[in-house]
Amino acid sequence: MTEVLFYHLERRPLEQVLPTLLEKSLERGWRCVVQCGSAERRDALDSHLWTYSESSFLPHGTEAQPQPERQPVLIATTEANPNGAQIRFLVDAVPLNDSTGYTRIVHLFDGRDGEQVAAARERWREAKAQGHELTYWQQEETGRWVRKA
Repeated sequence: MTEVLFYHLERRPLEQVLPTLLEKSLERGWRCVVQCGSAERRDALDSHLWTYSESSFLPHGTEAQPQPERQPVLIATTEANPNGAQIRFLVDAVPLNDSTGYTRIVHLFDGRDGEQVAAARERWREAKAQGHELTYWQQEETGRWVRKA
């Protein structure tokens, strides 16, 4: 079964949390797909990942660029998996219809956005009904992630 993780973003925005999670995934040897709700969000994350840190390099590309299959981290707007990713990050409350082939699915949702919280609750119910292993993570005031469920 696929591990399904839920990250409740309350203290730090997606742009601060996502790069660290992607780096940790690459350290494990996993390829990643980040699925966004729009081309505008995809392009904004693409730009951000080039500049988020002066001391880090996060190799990535988008589905709109040539040879997406060669990207260790692919930012996309569809459920396609051309780079053979083992982990899929879902932002903007996008659903995932088929988790087959993934080691891990990660839902990142803004805790200050009622629609995203409601969507995350629905995704939790769906994943639980499908028998996946679920974990829920929330940030402490220090920024450290704590497993809550």
